[in-house]
Amino acid sequence: MRNIYRSLMRNVGHTQWFSDLGKDLVPLDRAVQRVSGGKLSLVGENTVTQLLLTTTGRKTGRSRTTPLLYAPDGDAFVVVGSNWGQDTHPAWTLNLMANPTAIVTVKGVEIPVGASLAEGATRKKLWKLATTTWPPYETYADRAFGRQIRIFRLQPVK
Repeated sequence: MRNIYRSLMRNVGHTQWFSDLGKDLVPLDRAVQRVSGGKLSLVGENTVTQLLLTTTGRKTGRSRTTPLLYAPDGDAFVVVGSNWGQDTHPAWTLNLMANPTAIVTVKGVEIPVGASLAEGATRKKLWKLATTTWPPYETYADRAFGRQIRIFRLQPVK
C-alpha cells in the first residue's frame, strides 16, 4: 500500500494543480511539523524523505523554518530550490547563500549543517540524485521560466 501511495504522489506531483495546492499547504505543513518536532507531516513520512530547514533570514536575522523534501547523499542532505516551478527562487535559498550555516531537523533530531551551492559536475550529480528521489523536479524545472533551480548539499558539522 505504501508503494502505491508513493507512486501516486510521484505521478500527481507533475501536475499544475498539485504545485498550486502544495504552495498553499506549506505554511500548514510547517506548523504541523513544528508542533510535532518534525515527527509528523501532511505529506506522510513514507511518501518522500522530508526535513525542516532552519536558516537565518538575510534581511531580518530571524530564524526561518521551511519543510523540504531531500535526497540523502551519504551523511549529507540534498535540497532543491524548485519553488514549485515558479519564476523566483525560494527565500530559503537566498538565506543560505547569505549565511550557509543552518539547522536540519529530521524526525525530531536537530543537526547543524553547512550549506554549499552545487555547481558544475557536482550539480549534475546531485540533480540526478534529487530527481530520482522526486521525479516531479524535472517538471518544476521545465516550468521555472528559464530560471536555473538551485541545489544545495547540506553537510552536517561537528
